[in-house]
Amino acid sequence: MLVETDRIIPITKLQKELTRTVRELSETGEPVYILKNNNMEAVMVSFSEYEYLTNLEEMFEYYEIDEMLKTRIKKYNPNESVEWEKIKD
Repeated sequence: MLVETDRIIPITKLQKELTRTVRELSETGEPVYILKNNNMEAVMVSFSEYEYLTNLEEMFEYYEIDEMLKTRIKKYNPNESVEWEKIKD
């Protein structure tokens, strides 16, 4: 993954410049990559980007569920079904 080096900020600098960094993020929409002990620790994104990624994740979950249901339906054999009354007792 390519990361723009001018968007990388050490966590100590972020602590000092949080307001300015958040303002820049909301104006540019470009993510900020946060370093802790010289390791990539986190990414700060705009709320709209976060919302988009959350919706995308949800769509992938629905897709996975759809695929599971299709597989189960293909394997379904009504002759192997157990009646609810037998299970309930």
